[in-house]
Amino acid sequence: MEKKYDPNKRHIIISGGSKGLGYSLCQSLLEDKNYPGYFISTFSRTKTAEMDELLQRYPDSFYYAELDIHDGKALIDYVEEACKRSSNLYGLINNAAIVQAGVLATLPEVEIMKMLEVNVTSALMLTRLFLRKMLQEEGKGRIVNISSICGLRGYSGLAVYSATKAALDGFTRGLARELGSRGITVNSVAPGYMRTDLSASLSDEQLEQIKRRTPLGRLAEGIDIVPLVRFLLSEEASFITSQTIVVDGGISN
Repeated sequence: MEKKYDPNKRHIIISGGSKGLGYSLCQSLLEDKNYPGYFISTFSRTKTAEMDELLQRYPDSFYYAELDIHDGKALIDYVEEACKRSSNLYGLINNAAIVQAGVLATLPEVEIMKMLEVNVTSALMLTRLFLRKMLQEEGKGRIVNISSICGLRGYSGLAVYSATKAALDGFTRGLARELGSRGITVNSVAPGYMRTDLSASLSDEQLEQIKRRTPLGRLAEGIDIVPLVRFLLSEEASFITSQTIVVDGGISN
C-alpha cells in the first residue's frame, strides 16, 4: 500500500544527513512540534544506523536514500522521488562536504578535485534542481548553506577547503539577489571547528591548539549550530538573507 504523507508539512531537503551536523539537523527538525512541522528528505553515500532509527521513528515524515552526490543522474532521480513523497517543498540545507588537510604544493590533485566537486559543484547542482521545483510554487522558501569559518579566515593546510567554503559564501550572496523577489531567502552558517568526521584529518595537537585559541575553550558540537539553522528556516527570519553568520566560539575574532 502506498504511504500517505501529510501534505501540510514543509519539505526540507538536507544533503549529507547520515551523521554529524547533518544527522543533528534531521533529528531536530523531525522532532519539531510546531505546526505544520517538517517532512525531511536526506541522503548520503553510506547508510548509517542513525538513518534506520529515524526511518523507524518517523516513517511518515522522513525519506532517505543512499546516493553518491557526484552522480548527477542519481541526484536528479533523488529529487524527483523526494518530491513525490512530499510536494510541499520549502527548504534546502546544503550540508554535505569533505575535507582533506594538506599544504597545496603536496596535496594530490585527486583530493583537490574531490573537494571542489562535493563542496561546490554538487551543492550548486542540488540547489539548481531544488529551485526548478521550488519556483513552480507560489510560496516562499529557505536555502541554508553550511559554510565554515575557514572560508572567512585562513588556516594552514586547509587552503583548498577554505576556497570551497568561500565559494559557497559567494554563491549565497549572489543567489540571494536572484531569489529575493520570489520570497526565498539564502543564508550561510559558518561553524567553527566541529567534533565531526570533518575534523578527523587534524592531529590531536592541532585540535588542542584550536581549543586553546577559542575563547569558549572547546570545539563546536552539532547542538551549537542547529538552533541557528532552525531559526533561519522559520518565519521569524523572513527578512534575513544574503548573510554569512558565524558560530565559532569566538575563535575568528
